[in-house]
Amino acid sequence: MGLSSNINDAIKPDEDAVSPPKAGYECDPCDFSNMIVCDCAVRAFLPVQEVTIAPGEHPLQYRYTFWYSRRTPSRPASTHNYEENIRQFGTVASVEQFWRIYSHIVRPGDLTGYSDFHLFKDGIKPMWEDEANKNGGKWIIRLRKGLASRFWENIILAMLGEQFMVGEEICGVVVSIRFQEDILSIWNKTANDQFSTVRIRDTLRRVLNLPPNTIMEYKTHTDSLKRITASTQRRAMIYTFYILKNTEMIPLT
Repeated sequence: MGLSSNINDAIKPDEDAVSPPKAGYECDPCDFSNMIVCDCAVRAFLPVQEVTIAPGEHPLQYRYTFWYSRRTPSRPASTHNYEENIRQFGTVASVEQFWRIYSHIVRPGDLTGYSDFHLFKDGIKPMWEDEANKNGGKWIIRLRKGLASRFWENIILAMLGEQFMVGEEICGVVVSIRFQEDILSIWNKTANDQFSTVRIRDTLRRVLNLPPNTIMEYKTHTDSLKRITASTQRRAMIYTFYILKNTEMIPLT
């Protein structure tokens, strides 16, 4: 059966394969050693299991891993802090496995603060420095509040269904929840591959049904990393200046 047909089957999850969320579920402190739940982002404790495709399931062309991250807005962004805060909570290899996990995840529109969901090909970390990402970039779409959940689901299904038609260029997708707006992005491997980046942009417009005047920004990961590095260096210089300015001179005896 073709992959596009698999995803058509996936539009409505198999209710027998999906466990309902636990009623009255409350978060406990995160323990990523034996569960995949974080900060109320997932509605139930889901055991981490080895990914195998059961008979009768519809295999995806690639395996994908879900990730979740959350940070304090007042804490300056850095690649080190980002790596500390990001956690994976499930890998899927079939349409049915995707819906089993997806059905337990709180919708992005219900998250608060600086929270991010990521769905990336298995083996690729959602980090600029990852080998698969370092020469790539991302298309960015800024959304008004209230649209993130629908757009997130649509872009996921488009990626799983191989609708972008750019071979192995797609690395993954991210939805970022912020206070004033939400951000949707799709990452690709090769920033200077104009054919692929343009096709990804055009496919995004189609699958998300974006208005013609929607602003879409493409940013390379190299530029993003330079910006974070420069910001970190500026903060270090300011902090050093502050320390020197406020240090009393102790006379030598």
